[in-house]
Amino acid sequence: MEIASQGPKTLELVSLQLAKGKQEADGAATLELLESAAQSAPQQSTPGAAIGSIINTTA
Repeated sequence: MEIASQGPKTLELVSLQLAKGKQEADGAATLELLESAAQSAPQQSTPGAAIGSIINTTA
């Protein structure tokens, strides 16, 4: 009976851990980008009579 070496399994585990760490870092960076974009976006005012409130439906 042959016992497999733990070397490839260890390398695979390290590779998976690195990939998970990169995904978490990418996710955190994405959240920071979205939050900063939301803070710097212009505030929307309530729509008034000037834009879109008068619609001609008899054309």
